Amino acid sequence: MFNPMGLLSSALNCSRPRLARLLLGTFSATGLFTTTLPTQVFAESRWSVDELQTPTLTHGVDQDQLQLDPVVRSTVEIRRQVAQAVENLKLTQAPDGEDTGDDPEEPSSLPLEETLPEEAPDDPGREQILPEEVPSGAIRDIDPEQQVPIAEVIVVGLSGHPEEERLEIIVYDAMEVRPGGSTTRTQLEKDLTAVYATGWFSDVRIVPTDGLLGVRLDVTVTPNPVLRAVELAEQDALLPEEVLEETFAADQDKTINLVSLQRRLTRLEEWYAEQGYSLARVLGPARITPEGVVVLTVREGRVADVEIAFTNDDGETTDEDGEPIRGGTKDWVITRELSTKAGDRFNRRVLQQDLERLYGTGLFSDINVSLQPIPTDPGVVALVLKIQEAKTGSLSGGLGYSGIQGVYGQVSFSEDNLLGRAWRTNSQITYGQYGALLDLAFHDPWIKDDPYRTAFRMNIFLSREIPLQFQHDEEADIRVVDYYHQAPDSTTNRIYSQQDKGGGTHNPETTNLYYADNESVRLQRNGMNFQFIRPLNQGNPHAENIKWTASAGLTLQQVTIQDADGDAKAYAKGPPKDQETTDNFFCVGHDCKSSNILAGLRLGFLYNTLDNKTNPTSGNFASFSTEQYISVGEGSPTFNRAQFSFAHFIPMKLLKIHRGCRPEPGEAEDCPQTLAAQVTGGTLLGSAPSYESFCLGGSTSIRGFAECAVGPGTTFGEVAVEYRFPIIGIVSGELFADAGSVLGSQTSVTGNPGALLNKPDSGFSYGVGVVLNTPLGPLRGEIAKGNHSDNWRFNFGVGWKF
Repeated sequence: MFNPMGLLSSALNCSRPRLARLLLGTFSATGLFTTTLPTQVFAESRWSVDELQTPTLTHGVDQDQLQLDPVVRSTVEIRRQVAQAVENLKLTQAPDGEDTGDDPEEPSSLPLEETLPEEAPDDPGREQILPEEVPSGAIRDIDPEQQVPIAEVIVVGLSGHPEEERLEIIVYDAMEVRPGGSTTRTQLEKDLTAVYATGWFSDVRIVPTDGLLGVRLDVTVTPNPVLRAVELAEQDALLPEEVLEETFAADQDKTINLVSLQRRLTRLEEWYAEQGYSLARVLGPARITPEGVVVLTVREGRVADVEIAFTNDDGETTDEDGEPIRGGTKDWVITRELSTKAGDRFNRRVLQQDLERLYGTGLFSDINVSLQPIPTDPGVVALVLKIQEAKTGSLSGGLGYSGIQGVYGQVSFSEDNLLGRAWRTNSQITYGQYGALLDLAFHDPWIKDDPYRTAFRMNIFLSREIPLQFQHDEEADIRVVDYYHQAPDSTTNRIYSQQDKGGGTHNPETTNLYYADNESVRLQRNGMNFQFIRPLNQGNPHAENIKWTASAGLTLQQVTIQDADGDAKAYAKGPPKDQETTDNFFCVGHDCKSSNILAGLRLGFLYNTLDNKTNPTSGNFASFSTEQYISVGEGSPTFNRAQFSFAHFIPMKLLKIHRGCRPEPGEAEDCPQTLAAQVTGGTLLGSAPSYESFCLGGSTSIRGFAECAVGPGTTFGEVAVEYRFPIIGIVSGELFADAGSVLGSQTSVTGNPGALLNKPDSGFSYGVGVVLNTPLGPLRGEIAKGNHSDNWRFNFGVGWKF
């Protein structure tokens, strides 16, 4: 049996809207179907905007008109304050005591806090989009839940649009009402909201019209413009044009979809976060022009001010009387270490580096940071540093041993924050078996207001020592001579002492004569030196990974040759012989003077690409220096000392002793190993005194030899190779080999003290070492054998050799 109503229902629910309308028209034309409906079932319900902006849908119903209830907010509306929860920041309570939110997934790497205000009810940068009014009295007598039959649903407003068919299907798919069914005013409101929420349309209207077969719904839509360009309202925004183009490339020349637009804005914020600008917010769009230009607003999160508050040991910023705690450090000492300044965009990475620099000064034990939003200025925060100062003064003493002073005792007093200016001072008194030292040191790590971060160092010293060039670890040392006379008419180089059998009265014209002292040569040095050190940072004091550093300074000192009693002497002799000759005697000082003035200018350069300052595994370290001494009078020599050093580190993974070298699946490898090599060299040009010559040996040279056991000479070269590897915990090991030579320059030293003491011209050694990686730096203990001898030498040092 023919069922016309079933056919009508099938046609009306056809997936192709145009076919449904065609069938509906055919059935209506037969005149077989009629229906009785009220004169007006629905009045026109619509939304419209004068200029497309990001909408917030708010609707209300009164007895004269129909508007949509507040069901949904537009997905592109972004109402966020600039002080919103920053990724990885620890949040505190808002002023009203309510929790502002916390991100538990990823803890902060910085001690940061952020206090957030309540969200403002409206974003002042965005207008509210309200639906236009509809004719009054439309459904005054219609019950909101009354079921009304629907004969036809027609989408209007897409004719000629390049995506007409696709958008038409989107409208039908968003609505629940279908031809042949029924609906209510409440359901129609939901359908209207659903169509708008697809994001494709800037205006949606539903106009009901009575018909013979039921109510016809004309869904009039205004599609968003086709995207032609995306622009930023701020001319100085950091967001690069290429990032904008890449982000919106898939949407170019297509109808703008507000849902998709929201995802694009989120991607732009992700780009800001990746660059460290974690407070940046992309608000938008500020407007969309009919030509398809989307204009976005960006709040990049700027810093209004940097505030400093000092705290006590309990973290409190006020004392018992409620007064702010006063710190000993000048504010400018703190703020100069900060790249983050008032007016800058807040950047988490930059702040991380700022805090590292502050901790690196050694002046502060704890630093906390909070971001305080400025209520009257959205997008702006105040950066507050809560700082606890460290103890910067110290008094220390101890016992030690060195080749220059033998067994010695030492007392020192230091202050690392003199007058709150980060000036470092150190006063040191050392008294040893062979000498003594009084040293006053001053260091300004950064001259105030200098944009290049230039440092200044100065030392004033008074010391007394036995020079290593004149010592031998197994045989007698070089000795001073009370009196030395070389006869002008002597026919032999034989020299007589006052105690010789041939002594007595000697003819000064023909007899060489000396008076022995039998005391080791001692040098008293008193003077000062200073230098300026500047990293070559091109005027950026906070530049990272500076490779080059330059230094320049002056030295002025008086060197006096003395005996054990402090009496000035000019001559010295080698170890005693059966028959002394003049070859065993020489002038210690320049021009055979017992006192020399050394005045020199020093220039130096450092090159550093090491991956770690304390325990490097890769990179290079090079240094070069030249010291030009100029004569300033009698007994003042002119000479030049030039030295260089180059070290290269190669990462290796040969040994798997340490647990970190054998990580389990999912564990990070912790196995710092390196093959390191160093080449050093130097030379003296001019009239350098013998006590200024080079010598090799010791824990920082050829480790199988005692200090200065090789040489001395006016030129030297040295090579060292090490393999460093972790063993367990803080314990590391090293295998090493050293070799060095004064390159045949022993005879160039005045008096040739190396030959007098039977010191070798060159040497090599090899050995092993154990290193403890402590907070104070590596502590090194080594055992080495030199020149294949049967003797092993033990060394102890602080830090790696190079």
